[in-house]
Amino acid sequence: MMNTKIPHQISLAEAIALTACFRNDPGADMPLCETFNKDSVLALLAQPGSHSFRIYLGRKADNSICSVLVAADADGQDILPSVEENLLTEGDDGIILEDAFHCPPACPPLSPLNG
Repeated sequence: MMNTKIPHQISLAEAIALTACFRNDPGADMPLCETFNKDSVLALLAQPGSHSFRIYLGRKADNSICSVLVAADADGQDILPSVEENLLTEGDDGIILEDAFHCPPACPPLSPLNG
């Protein structure tokens, strides 16, 4: 079976080089990786109009770095929950992901990308 390259796909060798370079100098407060549940990512991508997703870097109240994932439409616009009267509302009209499992401390088993 022929392996067809998809957009954004890189080789394992490239991924190893990128992650090794980062591990050598990650910055004082950067996690080595974050893990998101499959169901959460699929729900993000299943939103009406979703064409891609974007990762923003954020900083929590404890000053730790985190990833914030949002879907984007075909025009590159973020798909976000409604904003009414300058108050963010809770609802099912937009999904934003955060609260991933951070490494450290919740690191995955040893692999070529984290060893």
